Amino acid sequence: MTDEKAFFQMTNINKSYPMGDEQAHILKNICLSLRRGEYLSVLGPSGSGKSTLMNIIGCLDTASSGEYILQGRRISDLTDGELANLRSQEIGFVFQNSQLLPRLNALKNVELPLIYAGVSPGERKRRATEILCRVGLSDRLHHYPNQLSGGQQQRVAIARALVGNPSILLADEPTGALDQKTGRQVMALFEELNQEGRTIIMITHDMNIAAYAHRVVHIIDGELTEGGDAAHD
Repeated sequence: MTDEKAFFQMTNINKSYPMGDEQAHILKNICLSLRRGEYLSVLGPSGSGKSTLMNIIGCLDTASSGEYILQGRRISDLTDGELANLRSQEIGFVFQNSQLLPRLNALKNVELPLIYAGVSPGERKRRATEILCRVGLSDRLHHYPNQLSGGQQQRVAIARALVGNPSILLADEPTGALDQKTGRQVMALFEELNQEGRTIIMITHDMNIAAYAHRVVHIIDGELTEGGDAAHD
């Protein structure tokens, strides 16, 4: 049954890959819905299927079967070009390693998605500056990645994910490459962003990180179950 208030809904999502003469079933009848402004964590160990699920959520891959609706659009009906536009407009990605371009300073790294979106130079500089200030880097606009700490690099990556004002911020192990103190600072930023109304989906294997989210689902052997407070599982 479709939740009319959900702007993100997966119903009976399956993903299989050929492995010799057989099929490896990575995701099994995944059902998941999300309302705008939710903060969700998908918690699972290595090999559980969480990366495959993240790729399907982010429209980087497609399901073998099932239905995925985002912002009223059925993903299986979209062309490659439409999927690319959907990714750029609706989904902001934050990865474990910031994946900044080393030859670009913080400002230029954050401007990059706006260049691809055809935004004018003046407007993209204004928007990139504004979002970098929002994440506490007003004094690091012209610093290159090798001049920034790991936490600062991740903040630039978060700014880059946010600059296009996406519907969903999709974070894959966002503190995995950071020390504990810096990781807590990044998670505090996610909490602030969620309080401002940002919808966040975080993929993690760490129960302590998952506990920052307001809702936790568990994925094990490709099957998804609702959870509670991950810190007390």
